[in-house]
Amino acid sequence: MELKNINTRFIFCTNPLLNYLCESIFNQMENYIVSARKYRPATFSTVVGQGSLTTTLKNAIQSGKLAHAYLFCGPRGVGKTTCARIFAKTINCTHRLPNGEACDECESCLSFNEQRSFNIHELDAASNNSVEDIRSLIEEVRIPPQMGKYKVFIIDEVHMLSSAAFNAFLKTLEEPPHHAIFILATTEKHKILPTILSRCQIYDFNRMSVPDTVRHLQFVAQEENITAEPEALNVIAQKADGGMRDALSIFDQVVSFTGGHLTYDKVIENLNVLDYEYYFKLVDSFLTNKVADCMLIFNDILNKGFQGDHFITGLSQHLRDLMVSRDAATLELLEVGDSVKQRYQEQAAKCAPKFLYSALKICNDCDLSYRASKNKRLLVELALIQCAQLTLPDESPVGGLRPTRALKPIFTDAPAATASAAAQPVASAAVTVQQPATAVTAATPSATTVPAAKVEQPVPVTPLRSLKGIKIKGAKVPISITNTQLNTTTQVAEINEQQQEAIERTRLLQQEQQPVTPEKLRFFWAEFLQLLPQEDAATRGRMEMIQPVQLDDELFEVVVENKQVERDMLLMKPRIEAHFRKGIGNYRLQMQVRVAEKGELKRALTPLERFHAMCERNPVLKKLQQEFHLQLR
Repeated sequence: MELKNINTRFIFCTNPLLNYLCESIFNQMENYIVSARKYRPATFSTVVGQGSLTTTLKNAIQSGKLAHAYLFCGPRGVGKTTCARIFAKTINCTHRLPNGEACDECESCLSFNEQRSFNIHELDAASNNSVEDIRSLIEEVRIPPQMGKYKVFIIDEVHMLSSAAFNAFLKTLEEPPHHAIFILATTEKHKILPTILSRCQIYDFNRMSVPDTVRHLQFVAQEENITAEPEALNVIAQKADGGMRDALSIFDQVVSFTGGHLTYDKVIENLNVLDYEYYFKLVDSFLTNKVADCMLIFNDILNKGFQGDHFITGLSQHLRDLMVSRDAATLELLEVGDSVKQRYQEQAAKCAPKFLYSALKICNDCDLSYRASKNKRLLVELALIQCAQLTLPDESPVGGLRPTRALKPIFTDAPAATASAAAQPVASAAVTVQQPATAVTAATPSATTVPAAKVEQPVPVTPLRSLKGIKIKGAKVPISITNTQLNTTTQVAEINEQQQEAIERTRLLQQEQQPVTPEKLRFFWAEFLQLLPQEDAATRGRMEMIQPVQLDDELFEVVVENKQVERDMLLMKPRIEAHFRKGIGNYRLQMQVRVAEKGELKRALTPLERFHAMCERNPVLKKLQQEFHLQLR
């Protein structure tokens, strides 16, 4: 056999039968259409998952209340351009059906179906985004339709237009001819100018739900005489992530791999999806505290070529599905087949809510730390070990869990009548210690004893005779302690730490307070503004218009315009006071915030207003400006 010119459909060979077979193969290749195009909706009723939007458009057509501009926005593959074409076809149909659909029999519908209609124009803004392209479109808008009532202009991926093209399009979009209707489609609405958005009716398309996608794939499989398991179609729907076009493309790919018999195993093999059997086994190992089994399962997953982040994301999703399976009210959130749903319910019944919440927290923390980790495998293995230990008893020494430690309170609140009978270890945070002593005298409840000098050694741990009204971190504890010994190093360390904090706080309050002046207030106010971060630029701008006013040696006032600024300043009050106290050296200094009375604050003048005010005081400035033709910038 000799084949010539293989790139064309003409094949010359000596065997007539072989020639006929080759011709048949080429004809099948030429007639094949991918499912995303073959089963593209042609009417509103065949659009999947957008019932509310299609109903709105049909009602608008039937009532004749058509807007001059529409914006269809949403994720890819959810029917934006398809609905735009159906809408354009239906409004020009001369014999619409009672349900609001196009008849597909009139000349306008036939010309649309045969792609020879002159009333519908499509522009791909991704490749035609210049001002010249928009000007050509505007020239086309001026020509009235040759057939039907409307000319429809569909601009796909409109967010790709340049700023100049948007500006050139504004006037026409706002006031088009009565026969022109614009339909803009985009996947990124936030990139479109607000002036364009305000001129359009906006329709937000939803992602396709998994059940809707599965039902449509079952319809396509039935039309194509393909056998498919529901679990296999469910995997395809989840892989498509809400896009029907993606789902149909994956469907065609899997059909080519399986030869027309879609099974769950074949689909996960072709799409490289992690089988949920692994997750069911992992959770069973978690519940039985089998750390070794968890490590082996994870090793098997890595050997199959899956990455750790993909695995931990799938495990988090599985735990989330178990959580929603515990309650009949949230069971509808489970997007799996009926047979798999039963397995989820059975395993969820074995899992306590506390276990699921803790495991989800561990997996989420692992996912957040995965990118920054140097040893990614060890990070995931540690998460698995922690999940496998969640159901161990708290006091169990197995698996590296630290036993729960209950810290007994140092102080015990007792009535005054029985206070002398209670013997508890106590530490004073504000005891005067000047030299080693074996006893501490009682302090009166009305005053706190403060140290007269810096303490150079820890509090003695010799028996204390009696302490009454001791203040610990600002709280008065009426306790009587007799012959009590501090026995542990931990208690001594806690006493020293509390004492040092009290001593430092008292030292700052008692040291010589530096005088406060208006100049110091203005200086540290400006310094505080310079230290504000970039994200507080708006706050800095408002504070630049405010000046602190000294009231006395320990108080200054800030007068603001309205209640909103007052709330903002009160939130920043601790930071401002800390900055001023440290900078000036006066730790009694406080700030008060007040809303200005009517007419109290004067508005800051603009540069132009200041110039005119100067000219009123000195007319020579105005004459100088006129003679030299000066302009104020």
